[in-house]
Amino acid sequence: MGVVHALASADRPAGEMGILIGNAMVGTFLGILLVYGFISPLANLVRQKSHQQIKMMECIKVTLLSSLNGYAPRIAVEFGRKTLFLNDRPSFYELEDHVRSMKNQIGINSADVKDY
Repeated sequence: MGVVHALASADRPAGEMGILIGNAMVGTFLGILLVYGFISPLANLVRQKSHQQIKMMECIKVTLLSSLNGYAPRIAVEFGRKTLFLNDRPSFYELEDHVRSMKNQIGINSADVKDY
C-alpha cells in the first residue's frame, strides 16, 4: 500500500517522495519478514502435524482392510505398521512385546489363540 501511496504522490517535492518511498520499502521488508519468518514456519508446523495425524488414520485403515481381505492378523498389523513414518514406527520386536503384554494383561491364554 505504501508503494501505491508513494506513486500517487508523484507531484510532490523530492524530499517528501524520499520519505514516502522509504516508508514503502520498510513496509515491504516487514511484510516479507512476517511471511517468511513467522507465517511460513507456522504453516509448515500445522501441515506436519496434520500429516502425522493422517498417517495414524492410514495405519488403522490399512490394518483393518488387510484383515478384512483375509490376511492373518500378524500380517495385517505388519502392513499397517509399514505405513507409519520411520521415526514413529515401532520395531517388530517392540510391537511383539506390546501385544504379548496386552495378552497377559487381559488374561488371554496363548495356547487358545494362534495369532494376535
